[in-house]
Amino acid sequence: MYTDQHPLPAAFSISDVERDTGLAKETLRVWERRYAFPQPQRDAHGERSYSTEQVQKLRMVKRLLDMGYRPGKIMQHSTSQLRALAAAGMAASQPVQPQLEHYLALCRGHHLSELGAALRQALAVLGLRKFTIEVIAPLTSLVGEAWACGDLAVHEEHVYSETMQTVMRHAIFSMPQPSLPSTRTPRIVLTTLPNERHGLGLLMAEALCVAAGAECISLGVETPLADIAAAARAQRADIVALSFSSASKEKQTRDSLQQLQASLPPQVEVWAGGRSPVLYKRPPAFLHVLDLRQVAQTMDDWRRRHQGQLRPAH
Repeated sequence: MYTDQHPLPAAFSISDVERDTGLAKETLRVWERRYAFPQPQRDAHGERSYSTEQVQKLRMVKRLLDMGYRPGKIMQHSTSQLRALAAAGMAASQPVQPQLEHYLALCRGHHLSELGAALRQALAVLGLRKFTIEVIAPLTSLVGEAWACGDLAVHEEHVYSETMQTVMRHAIFSMPQPSLPSTRTPRIVLTTLPNERHGLGLLMAEALCVAAGAECISLGVETPLADIAAAARAQRADIVALSFSSASKEKQTRDSLQQLQASLPPQVEVWAGGRSPVLYKRPPAFLHVLDLRQVAQTMDDWRRRHQGQLRPAH
């Protein structure tokens, strides 16, 4: 998900571009040699400096790579051509529901109170689980697509993110506490790994876990590995749940997951979801990979496996 972005200066360093687009520095350098794009200038210290126009095109390239295009097929296209390809791919994948378009229009029009009221009304009608799966997840993807295509300004994306977090946090806090016996109620620590700043997927996962009757402790984003392990022990967690965006780096993510798993008590499971390639290209054997629609069933499976077991002591 392309969320939690921050405005950057007109001249982007290579680190800025990596954070903004999710494209690794090494990839940018290879493309520069192989495809003659991007073509950064050099600043007074000899470091690469990218223009706003180049970064906008790179955002579109990253979006199309996520959709399955190969770099060599799209690198010479203009930004407008890339935008048209992305729009065609979005239209072909699934039609956008009119209600989602309405929410997006409210965001574009800066009608914040109306957007919040509309989302709260949908939540009241659908309930937390269906609201998260049928409204928030596809709407967040739609907002991300619009931002990547240049159809939504950064500040408008921020408005959506803040509004959604307010609505979702209130809904999570309003959920009744689990009524099942404590031995059948999983306790879940939720967070993202260091350098993973995107938190909306984490919030959606928390909402679905709470709706499924779990006890959830959210650490927020970018928690150091040692702190995740410490929190799991202190909270007597049964599960550590992680969220990943497509911007996560494959090798770094794999290494971090291995380190985290080695530092956790053996009975603690690691669950993960999101758009990182690591989750779908040979994920570590210990990792439970699931999407939002699978949370409730996975929780039921966990309860069956642990029925009658006592919670580990401090």
